[in-house]
Formats: sequence, structure tokens, C-alpha cells
Amino acid sequence: MAVQSTTIVTTQHVSSGTWTTGLCDCCSDMGTCCCALWCFPCMQCQTASQFGWCFCMPLLDCCLLVSCCLRQKMREQYNINGSCCDDLCTVCCCYTCAWCQMSREIKIRARSGAVVTQQIIHS
Repeated sequence: MAVQSTTIVTTQHVSSGTWTTGLCDCCSDMGTCCCALWCFPCMQCQTASQFGWCFCMPLLDCCLLVSCCLRQKMREQYNINGSCCDDLCTVCCCYTCAWCQMSREIKIRARSGAVVTQQIIHS
């Protein structure tokens, strides 16, 4: 009986140029929405940490500077269209929704990488 090993690589592609979810798409990730509702600072710190920033940076966001900077860096890293002015308007108009959108984006982009599985076939 011969044993054959096959490696399967699965990739998911996340399109560039736009956010993967809308600003008010809270229903697409109820976990993030509930976390923001019950403990918004915790969700902010978790989001900053998942993006690779110091987890306590959002606690220094008295003038919206941290939020705008994080949003800009996220747009640059993920190739999302926009400008500093767009980021400022979004953060000023809907602070909580902007943070939820950034959190969802990080989660989606983290899941969209290549997944390698190995399948063993007995013949």
C-alpha cells in the first residue's frame, strides 16, 4: 500500500482600495460591536495591539490624533484609498464606528492569508 502526500495551499484575496466593511457594518461582526458597547477602551486597546502598536496608545487619544494616525497607517499598510482629511472627518463624525471598522479590518486581513494543509492519501 503506497502512501501519497499532497500539499494544498488555499488563499483568500482581500481586494485593495476600499475597506472590507462599511463604517456602519456592525452586524457583520457582533463580537466587536458588543465589545465596543460594553468596554470601548478595551476594544480600542485590543485593536491597537493587534495592529502592532502599543496597546495603551488609544488611552492617549484626547485630540483624536491617535485614531487618525492609526487609521492612516492602516490605510497605507492595506492599500486602502483615502486621505488624512477623510480619516479626520470619519473619526470626528463617528468615533466608535471608525474604531469598530478598523478592528474588523484587522481581523479580516489576518484571516485572509494563505492556509497550508497537508492531505495524506492511502492508495
